[in-house]
Amino acid sequence: MIDRYETEEIRKIWSEQGKFSAYTEIEILACEAWNKLDKIPDSDLENIKSKAAFQVERIEEIEKITNHDLIAYVENLAENIGPSGRFVHMGLTSSDIVDTALTLRIVRSIKFIEEELENLINILKNKVDKYKNTVCLGRTHGVAAEPTTFGVKLAVFYTEMKRNLERLRISRENIRVGKLSGAVGTYSNIEPFVEKYVLNSLNLEVAPVSGQVIQRDRIAEVFWVLAAIGAGMEKIALEIRHLQRTEVREAQEGFTKGQKGSSAMPHKKNPIISERICGMARILRANLMASMENIALWHERDISHSSVERVLVPDSFHLTHYMLKKTCWLVENLIVNEKKMLENIENLNGLIFSQKALLALCNKGLSRKESYEIIQKMAMKSWEDNSSLKDNLKNNDEVKKYLSIEELEKIFDINSYLEHIDYIYEKINL
Repeated sequence: MIDRYETEEIRKIWSEQGKFSAYTEIEILACEAWNKLDKIPDSDLENIKSKAAFQVERIEEIEKITNHDLIAYVENLAENIGPSGRFVHMGLTSSDIVDTALTLRIVRSIKFIEEELENLINILKNKVDKYKNTVCLGRTHGVAAEPTTFGVKLAVFYTEMKRNLERLRISRENIRVGKLSGAVGTYSNIEPFVEKYVLNSLNLEVAPVSGQVIQRDRIAEVFWVLAAIGAGMEKIALEIRHLQRTEVREAQEGFTKGQKGSSAMPHKKNPIISERICGMARILRANLMASMENIALWHERDISHSSVERVLVPDSFHLTHYMLKKTCWLVENLIVNEKKMLENIENLNGLIFSQKALLALCNKGLSRKESYEIIQKMAMKSWEDNSSLKDNLKNNDEVKKYLSIEELEKIFDINSYLEHIDYIYEKINL
């Protein structure tokens, strides 16, 4: 990941230093297990634990010769440990270390994703509460529909992110496995006790069946959740982008002191964070496809997945964590123009009340087809000559036969659209 979108928490886990540190945790625990089975003497174990160290630069030097980074790592470890280093990696294959370290780091990364996601959920909850009765225009197909509230808009995001949190926790449990079962997963040169000891120490479960590698459907599930979280953030960002358009101006991103919107036009305030989030969501979805491609490998294992995961795993966690931080800021600092929301409703000349008028005629005995045609004709007139729908209906001879002036006035009362809003909040315990 480029520095611009890295986060420190994720970088520590997925840097080369972080990778080899995880390898070392596993190798030392494996030696402890062998010691308990009397396969490694106490003195050698103490020597391994006290001297086990690696140098990334040295590993890279050795790898130029071995063309195998795990072997290079083990050789570097043995260099530092000395004669006792012969016990390191005993009975293991590369994937025992690489895959267990991979899932261990994924679990640790999920912890940071979970924390930021919980933060976003709490911010959204507070905003829902603040704007629960703030009337604004609902739109379908981008076209004016009926009134809603800004709180309901935000409640859609709030409940989706709560679902994503549940999905994240489920995926964490499904990826929280490791394997130290040898070259094809049959424990041919390692005792099952070693695997159980190591994984229990790392708070991981034993993969029931593994082949040489942990099966990639587990990882793909995590990446589906990351992509879903990204898509949810994109949904929020896309809404803000639309609401910030000059013709709408109902909400906009916070604009910090000294910020510039355009190199050419000083008046510009652009939704740059929202646009960035939308762009990053595309990468997460693309990475999901790559992780799905990794599920099918040759026989007990090939290495086609390795190069893919070296890129997509750290990048996806960086992106998700970064996006969550930015989305938290975006929602927390959102500027809401309540006055403009009402103006946009008023400028529609009552068109948003067309369904109420339709139902009122139906209730007077007209067929739905007849009612629809009358209201649609008057609504199209309002669109064309910018006239009031209420006035058009008041002056329509057919409407006069069925609806009184008082009944028409009641139809165009915006509060009639909001009488059940509290029920929505009750359903989500707000």
